[in-house]
Amino acid sequence: MTTITIDNKEYDLDQLSDEAKAQIVSIQFVDSELQRINAKASVLQTARLAYSKALNDTLGQDLVFNS
Repeated sequence: MTTITIDNKEYDLDQLSDEAKAQIVSIQFVDSELQRINAKASVLQTARLAYSKALNDTLGQDLVFNS
């Protein structure tokens, strides 16, 4: 017997309707996509910070050379 817990209540998957099973699959897909998007956002935020630091370093060097 395979069970799934929803709102702290266990359900036997074999006893759920096809519609309920389809909704579970959809929720699992969305959860997976959200994890993927959040991971990508983290990578992009890290890259943005690196580019910002590089820009600040470049601007600082430019200011020193132009003084």
